[in-house]
Amino acid sequence: MDLRLTGKRAVVTGASKGIGLAIARGLADEGVALAICARNESTLRDAERDLAGRGVRVCAEACDVAVAAELEGFLEQAKDVLGGVDILVNNATGYGFRDDEAAWVASLDVDLMATVRASRKVVPWMVDAGGGAIVHISSIAGLHASGAAAYSAAKAAVISYSKTLAVQLAASRVRVNVVAPGSILVENGLWDQVRQRDPNRFAEVVGSIPAGRMGHAEEVADAVVFLCSARASWITGACLAVDGAQHRGNL
Repeated sequence: MDLRLTGKRAVVTGASKGIGLAIARGLADEGVALAICARNESTLRDAERDLAGRGVRVCAEACDVAVAAELEGFLEQAKDVLGGVDILVNNATGYGFRDDEAAWVASLDVDLMATVRASRKVVPWMVDAGGGAIVHISSIAGLHASGAAAYSAAKAAVISYSKTLAVQLAASRVRVNVVAPGSILVENGLWDQVRQRDPNRFAEVVGSIPAGRMGHAEEVADAVVFLCSARASWITGACLAVDGAQHRGNL
């Protein structure tokens, strides 16, 4: 299937590793020029070389998306280098897995407000260009109660915000969707660390997933790339769980 993405221009936040890098790779393999950001300069440069090796233009800038001025500067640079922005993927997370002040600040500043600010910045460019696609990365933790209060609340807010934005922008041909991953196993990522430090806990979580395993970052990326494409032209306001049936709610 031709996704008709060749020549498009995308911004992906938090794209130096894990799900973000997998999304950037998936878009690059479809011929999409990329602007990526992350806080870690070293891993960001590794990602930049990886993506450039796939034959697309890449703009990479170290950026803390929780800092409004840094995020705005990155987005302005992305527009200048790429010549415009057709796709925005808000992927960065503050990993606010505790229930203390720092976790709440990180979750609200990175997961929610960076998503709001990036969308607010890019949407007028998309409207002026005649349309675009935005995908927010949430989590199934935003669909049900979990032990990570701050993280779950922020991810639920992202889902709600996305629906509102989708309704507001539908007539402008800007589509807005959410992908909600379940437990995703990434090398040196959260669940890989759990597997090494607490194998019993890891086995317990795997046992709770009907598909019998954790997901891969590329499986999330495939869903995101599709939602960014013209093949998803009639999909907006959706929240797609990518989780091997881990989330069992009807909604």
